Amino acid sequence: MKELERDLGLPSVLAISIGAMVGSGIFILPALALEIAGPAVIVAYLIAGLLVVPAALSKSEMATAMPEAGGTYIYIERGMGPLLGTVAGVGTWFSLSFKGALALVGGVPYLLLLFDLPLKPVALGLAAVLILVNLVGAKQTGRLQLAIVVVMLAALGWFAAGSAPGVRSANYVGFFDAGIGGLLAATGLVFVSYAGVTKVASVAEEVEDPGRNIPLGILGSLAFTTALYVAIVAVLVGITDPGSVAGSLTPVAVAAEVTLGQAGVVAVIAAALLALVSTANAGILSSSRYPFAMSRDRLAPPSLSAISDRFGTPAASITLTGAVLLVLIAFVPILEIAKLASAFQIMVFALINVAVVAFREGDAAYDPEFTSPLYPWVQVFGVVTGAVLLTQMGTVALAGTALITVGSVAWYLLYVRPRVSREGAATDAIRRRVGRNALTDVESAMAEDTREVLVALTKNVDEDRERSLVAMAADLVREDDGRVVAVRFEEIPDQAPLTEDATVQSASDISFETRTEALSAELGVEVEADEIVSHDTKHAVVNFAEHRGVDAVVAEHEPLRLRSRLLGDPIDWIVRHAPCDVLLVDNLGYDRPERIVLSADSGPYPPAAVTVAETIAAANDGAVSLWHPGDRRGTDRRRDAMDAYHAELSELLSVPARSESVRTDGGRQSRPDLLVRRGADGGLRHALFDDRPVVPSPGCTTVTVYPHESRRPSFARRLLERATF
Repeated sequence: MKELERDLGLPSVLAISIGAMVGSGIFILPALALEIAGPAVIVAYLIAGLLVVPAALSKSEMATAMPEAGGTYIYIERGMGPLLGTVAGVGTWFSLSFKGALALVGGVPYLLLLFDLPLKPVALGLAAVLILVNLVGAKQTGRLQLAIVVVMLAALGWFAAGSAPGVRSANYVGFFDAGIGGLLAATGLVFVSYAGVTKVASVAEEVEDPGRNIPLGILGSLAFTTALYVAIVAVLVGITDPGSVAGSLTPVAVAAEVTLGQAGVVAVIAAALLALVSTANAGILSSSRYPFAMSRDRLAPPSLSAISDRFGTPAASITLTGAVLLVLIAFVPILEIAKLASAFQIMVFALINVAVVAFREGDAAYDPEFTSPLYPWVQVFGVVTGAVLLTQMGTVALAGTALITVGSVAWYLLYVRPRVSREGAATDAIRRRVGRNALTDVESAMAEDTREVLVALTKNVDEDRERSLVAMAADLVREDDGRVVAVRFEEIPDQAPLTEDATVQSASDISFETRTEALSAELGVEVEADEIVSHDTKHAVVNFAEHRGVDAVVAEHEPLRLRSRLLGDPIDWIVRHAPCDVLLVDNLGYDRPERIVLSADSGPYPPAAVTVAETIAAANDGAVSLWHPGDRRGTDRRRDAMDAYHAELSELLSVPARSESVRTDGGRQSRPDLLVRRGADGGLRHALFDDRPVVPSPGCTTVTVYPHESRRPSFARRLLERATF
């Protein structure tokens, strides 16, 4: 694959960045902002410049770590994954195209002050010329940009210096009459004036010495342009009569005529045309690199990443961007769409700050030459203020941004997802954080004692199954010198009275007590026998567990028929209302299990399940196998994170443990003695299907662990675990 030539030095970087900003932001938007905030528009420009600093620092850092074509798309895609990368790439591509079209259409009114020309044909002609310039090459583009910026700044400097003596302090009276609301609304409007500050990152692959030139270019141009904006707008407000500029299509020309006469108007017209043309030129240059970079990552058709043999530029990408620009100029109301573009730009800047955090906290290779100071507070500030500004953009802008986002998501689902299986650094960072939190919860659960376990016999079971339940409970309490309470719960009709002698002391009842005494001696654990008669077994079990303060309830549970799942089963009610953990046993026998399997379908292993598996293994000198599906599609990052999680969990356990990848396609798998798994979260899906089939079905006793409600992860955490693990 051909590489782009690095031939843009610091002067060209500064020129591209300044030229991308000094356009509509100074020659068009001040008139609109004055209508909203009055003289406080000066402060609005200053605040907007300060609010861009976090994104400028974040983008400077990422640009020196990944000096590749694509800029914002590259950073968000690598940091947040291909889905948000697609949203950022498509959205920023459109927003830059919108801003370029606005600059061209907004510049023509200045030209019409001198010549009687039709607006749209002139704008289309200028756009066509700039498209051809970009097709020729970035080096020529950088040189043209440098010349434009030098001439433009000279004209603006003359306007500011020549007009400053005419400033009248009376024009600043009632500076904050529009209030905070007006100031914030104006800040949101003029924010787009600084959007071009980071555009140079989109051509980072063509910048000489990117570790030095990119941060200097971005931060230097931002500081310079902020000072220039504040100075120009302060002079513009100070020399014109209140209200005379607000709403004008050529506000700077109106102001220049007051102090500099016709010569000043001509100079401003020349500066405005150069500034707006340079904004459009930088917009074509940078926006065309978005489909180019997305194509290289298979998020767009491969033809868009082709580089011209003759000119060394991404001709297909530039041509597509140019076509979109021409269509926008010809048919779309640019001012309204520019507001949509600026709203999306604010959102993208917020994502840039999040992406830096993802890279720093993740495990991806990330070695920037420049690092943002005051991390992560600068990034948090950028995200919060971006959200505040978005609320000031109006319903139409927010709805349009949502539409662009939905369209990008649809493109991802239909085109990208079948072709790309990458994930972002944020997913990896979140996964590792989830794993660390889960390990911390396991350590806390291991520190708790299990003093008493209730074996709830709610069904007529034979002696072998009865013994299995008691023996399992004994293994759970043995290490802590605890007690097993084996209770037979008998339910009688509602019309039958409950009396102290309601229970018939039959031979089988006496046998039950005798058997528990024998089991106590055999197992070396105190086993207490009891029997309770009630009208409602499930309430009786919960009441007994609460009265005795047991640490866990062990009960037998068989797969339910569909009717039982839909209408509810008594043991399911116990799970939801028990004051402690509940262990439901699919009882196929329990005889000193040595190979214990801990199985998880998604997410990390629940602490309660880990504790049960470890305790039983320790009681029988056994070992634990950490089962996890081995035939799922995953990335190298995911596999590395899962391996690290299993390794750390194995170190926490006091018994031998190893990670084991299992097959879910029915292939042969060694059979464990006992399998421990998490309980289902509930819901219609779990009611209709016997969900979470054991992976694979082991044909042995299975213990399903339901932790008490106070120890169950929140719904949001479960979603996060399922999404990342």
